[in-house]
Amino acid sequence: MYQFLSRISNKYFSKYGHKLFKWFFNLSPMYRRTTGKITRVTPDFLRIDVKIPISYKNKNYVGTIFGGSLFAATDPLYMVQLIQILGRDYVVWDKSSTIKFKRPANADAYTVFEFSEEEIEDLKSEVSQKHEIELFKSVHLKSKEGTLFCEIEKVIYIADKEFYKQKKKTRSKS
Repeated sequence: MYQFLSRISNKYFSKYGHKLFKWFFNLSPMYRRTTGKITRVTPDFLRIDVKIPISYKNKNYVGTIFGGSLFAATDPLYMVQLIQILGRDYVVWDKSSTIKFKRPANADAYTVFEFSEEEIEDLKSEVSQKHEIELFKSVHLKSKEGTLFCEIEKVIYIADKEFYKQKKKTRSKS
């Protein structure tokens, strides 16, 4: 359903696709439950800003943001962001994630998911040469003042769609 809505908004409302993406994502039940909120998406999808406000919905036993909320609010974003940027000729999957807690999140948490144009061109080039790659990215959740709450390491699988289809067929035959 989410990909369908994204395709419709990109096709018919391309000028506002990033705004509709933000709106749909924030309204989706799977993301709303994380308590995270996308606050900004650039038109080229190269930057997504997220806020995780501390509230009764995500406070843990000791009054700080529950680690699961911090993790869940950041989990899908690099993958979905890359799907939007790279388009339908690529397959993108989250492969693994780890979270390292640095300090209790006792205030609203903020983070930025960002790619440069050069980074995207390098990814495309590497995928065209190797057909599939693993991308390592990290994201830091901080207070407005810059206090680091946690660091999340992501491994993202990216493949050429045709290569991926052939790989899947080969695996299903064996």
